[in-house]
Order: sequence, then C-alpha cells, then structure tokens
Amino acid sequence: MIKRIEQLRALMKKEAIDAYLVTSPANLRYLTNFTGTAGLAFITLDKAFFVTDFRYTEQANEQVQAMTILQQQGDIISEILQLTKKEKVSVLGFEDMFMTYAEYSVFEEVIDAELAPASGLIEQLREQKDAGEIAIIEKACAIADEGFEYILKMIRPGMTEIEVANQLDFFMRSLGATGTSFDTIVASGTRSALPHGVASEKRIEQGDLITLDFGCVYQGYVSDITRTFAIGDPGQQLKDIYQIVLAAQQKVIETAQAGISGAQLDAVARDFIAESGYGEAFGHSTGHGIGMEIHEGPNISRSNERLLDVGNVITDEPGIYLAGLGGVRIEDDLVILADGNRVLTQSPKELIIL
Repeated sequence: MIKRIEQLRALMKKEAIDAYLVTSPANLRYLTNFTGTAGLAFITLDKAFFVTDFRYTEQANEQVQAMTILQQQGDIISEILQLTKKEKVSVLGFEDMFMTYAEYSVFEEVIDAELAPASGLIEQLREQKDAGEIAIIEKACAIADEGFEYILKMIRPGMTEIEVANQLDFFMRSLGATGTSFDTIVASGTRSALPHGVASEKRIEQGDLITLDFGCVYQGYVSDITRTFAIGDPGQQLKDIYQIVLAAQQKVIETAQAGISGAQLDAVARDFIAESGYGEAFGHSTGHGIGMEIHEGPNISRSNERLLDVGNVITDEPGIYLAGLGGVRIEDDLVILADGNRVLTQSPKELIIL
C-alpha cells in the first residue's frame, strides 16, 4: 500500500495538487485495503489520513496500513475542513466523478482551498496490475471456469434462464466467490441476439443457442467470461457465425501485447468480422479492462489510441448479433505481457452442442 500511495503522490505533483480526497469505494480499497462502506482517504505529499465513523474504526485499524486513522467526530465536511486547514492545503484534488453537485456546492462554500477536479489518478495506477493482483484475478477466472463446467452438466430444456443464472451464481459462491461481477447474462434462442440479455423467465428449448456471460468477485477482483453453446442443433447459419466469432476472438489473442493500441486491437476483430459480411452486426467494443471493477481501463475500442502496457488485464469479446435469429459472443480474460499475453480463462471454446 505504501508503494501505491507514493505512486499517487507522484501523479499529484504532476497535477500541482497539495492534497487528494479519495471517496471512490474501489479506489479506497486499492489504496487502503479497507472493505467497509463508510470512509475516505486524505492524502497529502507527506502524510496520509483515513477517516471513518465509529462503526468501522476497529475494522480500519485492522485493514488500513500506512495511514493515520481518524474517527469521525462530526459531519464529514467538518473533518475534511479541519484536515485542509491543519495541513495548510492550498489545492485540494477530489474525485469529481464520485461527488454530487450538492456535495460540491457545500465544499465550495466552506473549504478554504482551491478545489481541483481530478478523477482518474488512481484509476491510472489500477490499470497496471502487479503479480499479486493477477494471481487473484486468475483465481476468479478459475472459479468462473468451474462454474461453466457445472452449468454444462445441469442445464436442460424447460429450465428458465433465471434458474440457470441462480444455480451458476450459487455454485461460484460455494467455491469462495463473494459475489458476481454483474447480473449474470443467460440469453437463449432469439434472445441471444441481445448483447446484454440478462436472464429472464424464458424457458430454454431444444435447438436454442445460449449465450452465457458471467463472472465472479474474489478477494475484491473480478472475472468476466462469455461462452456460447447450444441445446440441440441451432441451425447452419448460427454454426457458421460461431466459427467467424471464434476466429476473430483468436486473432485478438494472437495479436495482443504491450505496445499495441486499444484501437489497433479492436480493429483486428472488427475488420475480420466485417470482411466475413457481418460488420454491422458487431456494434460494441472488442473489450475492456477488468480488475477491482468490471469495466476499467484500458478500453479495446475504436476510440482508444493509448498503448497497452505490461500488467493490463483485458477482455477479448467480439460478437455477432442478428435480431430474430440469435447471436454469438466468446470472451476471455487476458493479461498483457511484453511479447504477447496469457489467457486466464480456460473454458473450452469449440461449439458445444448438448
């Protein structure tokens, strides 16, 4: 945690910020290891404070390292005001994406320092995972892989999509997951053409193609995997589309490495799908970063010219979606290396027909 605080201070100096107020739950956990729901960090160039209330003081003392723990005595604004005065802060950076207009209005009125919107500083640090973080994400991926194997054994016609999702979610929790990365997507039949077709009351039928997009939270980090499979023969067109998506997804794996931009990597999948005649049926980005949150940088999209770096963990998830027929998406999680990548999700990707 000390290293992360020092890295943040280096960014603060670049932004000419005397102190930085951290309120994002994910950023707080990244910087402090605190897992409670009430707290903030106040970081200066030479000191670090963690403020929480009576309910979480003991927990903070156990979890938070390299910071002075302060128990909130009055309202939180007063605590920040006191720290700002005590530390003689002239420019206070804050996470504007995690502050309401009402909160900002109060801050502006009472804080005797220049307020500098500065969201994104810690997010920059979070993009590059260390070995410990990658190991945790890999475990989250392993739990998801076991979940997919379990679902293939128990799914059958007549079950609702919600029943499938519930059984999968419970199974992953039984393996140590503390939650799901997002609402599990189970989209069967023509609903598989919905990129984010969250599980519904629809019953699974013979001949359905099923898109299963899911993941779990393990020790604060997430996994994100998609597999598409069939209950009975889904028809030739969908089988052909499956092979196109699989080839596009594999091309991304063959290309991804440090030094390639998100836009370049996106084009690898997008151009192949377009050349195969389905360009208009692939409307979302090829991938995104994952870590403590399900969507974080770097984005694998047409608009992201930033270069990938060693330690980025990204998804690779091209898809084709045809309304009234169905859709296919295949997704893996990759950790970026200097000369390539390593695939963290290991579930089989050949078309499985049960």
